[in-house]
Amino acid sequence: MPTVADMRSVREATPGGATDEPVHRPVLLHPLIESLQPRPGSVVVDATLGGGGVTAALVDRVLPGGRVIAIDRDRAAVAAAQARYGPAGGPVTLVVSNFSALEQVMASLHVAQVDAVAFDLGVSSLQLDDPRRGFSIRHDGPLDMRMDQSDGVSAYDIVNGETVGELEWIVRELGQERFARAIAHGIDRSRRRAPIASTAQLRGVVEEAMPRRFWPKRIHPATRTFQAIRILVNDELRSLELGLQAAIRILRPGGRLGVVSFHSLEDTLVKNTLHAAAQNCICPPQQPHCTCAHRATLFVLTRKAVRPDARELADNPRSRSARLRVAEKLAASGSTQIST
Repeated sequence: MPTVADMRSVREATPGGATDEPVHRPVLLHPLIESLQPRPGSVVVDATLGGGGVTAALVDRVLPGGRVIAIDRDRAAVAAAQARYGPAGGPVTLVVSNFSALEQVMASLHVAQVDAVAFDLGVSSLQLDDPRRGFSIRHDGPLDMRMDQSDGVSAYDIVNGETVGELEWIVRELGQERFARAIAHGIDRSRRRAPIASTAQLRGVVEEAMPRRFWPKRIHPATRTFQAIRILVNDELRSLELGLQAAIRILRPGGRLGVVSFHSLEDTLVKNTLHAAAQNCICPPQQPHCTCAHRATLFVLTRKAVRPDARELADNPRSRSARLRVAEKLAASGSTQIST
């Protein structure tokens, strides 16, 4: 069962938050919030609390009378939000849980439907800035990468325990890395001498395995390898698939779902999930008659993903890979609706 901590903030008295501590500003925050259209009195979900930027923006829009349910599998993120919003009562409910269990979380809170659900995927600033978490390429730390550190399998276990063939598949398929074979064999040579125990060690192995002339210009050469291992450690794609389906089910008619993703595997999964949910038939195209009985539950509001504008790119070059997709829950199964 999810661990639930109900927090009563004093945000009505201080719209900027209960304290003057800075809140991480997520990428594409303004288009995400404007697309979700939260209003005073709305009940909304931030499925990826992280540094708290989306939660803070949502709370500002749902008061007075509204509620934000903020979820994160990372207990450190929830603890930081508890410190910000303070104890007892009010519009913010903090939950330690994987968003794949979104329906169970809502049931435990006795919430049947919500007005909006936001997903801001990827690694949070809290995780990247703490070397002990093992997410960052820049900072040396233990090879961990677990978003929920109570889980058993870490990046250390993957890097030192998987076969060469499995490592190659992980790096190629989850990291989309063309030098996956060379990197997998480089990892194997290194771990035969001694276990690879730190992020600096893994970074060095990848740098050595990849020819210097092929190093990418905009990212560190180990970025895709780190991404691949992190995705596997946290079962991110399966969790996202389950979380999106749960979000669709808990939305009220007219409620909106917004997802910000940061790599093509996530974005493709989001795009395909929303597209499938917006179809009245998902039978194979060559099939002459519909037998699936599928009916549309969503209307996709973003024909093309929303991307950061020039100002945001200038302020934060790392935002270049971000994509936002938004959909609205249909009033009735199989009905049609026009975007606004």
